[in-house]
Amino acid sequence: MNSLTDNSLMLQVKAGQVDKMGLLFERYHRPLLAFFYHSNGNATASEDLVQNVFYRMLKYRHTFTGEGEFRTWMYHLARNVLADAAKKNKPSAHHQDIADWAEKIAGGTTADASLQQAQEVAQLHRAMARLSAEQREILVMSRFQELKYEQIAQLLDTTVGAVKVRAHRALCQLKDIYLLMENGSQVRKL
Repeated sequence: MNSLTDNSLMLQVKAGQVDKMGLLFERYHRPLLAFFYHSNGNATASEDLVQNVFYRMLKYRHTFTGEGEFRTWMYHLARNVLADAAKKNKPSAHHQDIADWAEKIAGGTTADASLQQAQEVAQLHRAMARLSAEQREILVMSRFQELKYEQIAQLLDTTVGAVKVRAHRALCQLKDIYLLMENGSQVRKL
């Protein structure tokens, strides 16, 4: 069954074989969970959003043509689910510790990380939270979800060049925020 492409599975779902959605869920629930978690910092809400994406895949399966990549279509739905959730719920300042959900995001395997590494990951997450929603979204899609710039351009309805510029600027902004936070914590230690 693993030899089936995502597109062929989704076309089978579209044709009425909804049991094939289980295979797509197994392939993509962790990447979607990571996408949402990196976007909102709330693990429980992220799990709910993943379920909403798969619900929408079933509901709107008739819109999948199979001409583009399944992942692009799926992330288009995910972005819509995220936008709808943001409209429905004002962004909360509640963020759970990333270490609590690292195992789920990583696929069930986590190494015994040192305290230093856990602190750096938590600081990176705090720095990501300080980015604008647009900057965070483009970094999550390009760096964490490993979407190609062409796919992101299609999702954002823009050019590949514009995506590259936005990703570069967001990465520079993240670096600046992270370094400011790091220097601030070193000053507090002294």
